[in-house]
Amino acid sequence: MSKRDYYEVLGVSREVSEKDLKKAYRSKAMKYHPDRNPNDHTAEEKFKEVNEAYEVLSDAQKRGAYDRYGHAGVDASQGGGGFGGAGAGSFSDIFGDVFGDIFGGGGGQRSSVQRGSDLRYPLELSLEEAVKGVTKKIRIPTQVECNTCSGSGAAKGSKPETCTTCGGVGQVRMQQGFFSVQQTCPNCHGSGKQIKDPCRSCHGAGRVQEYKTLSVKVPPGVDTGDRIRLAGEGEAGVNGGPSGDLYVQVAVQEHSIFHRDGKHLYCEVPITFVDAALGGELEVPTLDGRVKLKVPPETQTGKLFRLRGKGVAPVRGGSQGDLMCRVIVETPVNMTREQKELLEALQRSFEAEGTGKQSPRKTSWFEGVKSFFDDMKS
Repeated sequence: MSKRDYYEVLGVSREVSEKDLKKAYRSKAMKYHPDRNPNDHTAEEKFKEVNEAYEVLSDAQKRGAYDRYGHAGVDASQGGGGFGGAGAGSFSDIFGDVFGDIFGGGGGQRSSVQRGSDLRYPLELSLEEAVKGVTKKIRIPTQVECNTCSGSGAAKGSKPETCTTCGGVGQVRMQQGFFSVQQTCPNCHGSGKQIKDPCRSCHGAGRVQEYKTLSVKVPPGVDTGDRIRLAGEGEAGVNGGPSGDLYVQVAVQEHSIFHRDGKHLYCEVPITFVDAALGGELEVPTLDGRVKLKVPPETQTGKLFRLRGKGVAPVRGGSQGDLMCRVIVETPVNMTREQKELLEALQRSFEAEGTGKQSPRKTSWFEGVKSFFDDMKS
């Protein structure tokens, strides 16, 4: 079955920017993630497809090769792809095989040992979890070494043999006129080995796909975009090569009360007309509990109060941030007739003294408007 175009997989155009590419990848990865689609084989396959496409297109060199030569230019089937795989493509090998002898390169035996691909895992956290730290259990699909054959790919009691076509070099030399052309061995695909009796469990691949559960310790203070590296928890290597790493990508969810900006937290606190005019004391929520906030008399809406040390302790060290509380004066609603009469009486008392004294900003604004129109007339 032929592979779909990587741009089509991510739903983007070929001119997509790096930022929009990342945004599209995150949306698709979250949609098809195995944790959100348990026992859904179709979603699992789409998840692998999305990660393989992003692994290629997020790398400038691989993307350039893919744009020129398509899937053949990145050779994702030879060690890349999979669940967020970051294995090396074979673009350089294509030119190395053809022109290696002409320019004096190649000719030596290639190692069949390959490091496993790195994996990426998107992890959503609540604001509280991100600020205080948490340990999360995650379940990921990955390629692991086959236990039956210990990664050799050969059935029990047998072992891989030296390739009879290339003599174990992994490459074959072809003479075309006075050109000596070196190509990847078509029999062993460059490994230098051939398996006559493949393992029944992994069918000669040396690796099998499994789900594994890992415990991820998230340190306090992480924010969206931070990555946690779990060394050796990526895909198993090929032919005894080392495993890749797992990168856990943090995304912090929106909060119903607080907005985070770096190490500072912001929240809006509604106060009554009376509290704003006469002053008062309010209880304000924090991530640690509650604190008292003193509102001085004649406080205007939008006034910002700083509660020091009630923000976030940065994950990379430094002083703890603050909590910024912006008060919003709420206009009374659903008033009774008596309450309306009291406000009308209050307004008359203001007018008797002159409104400029109680509403200086209002008076200043209207004076500015009058001056504006006077200037227009002149």
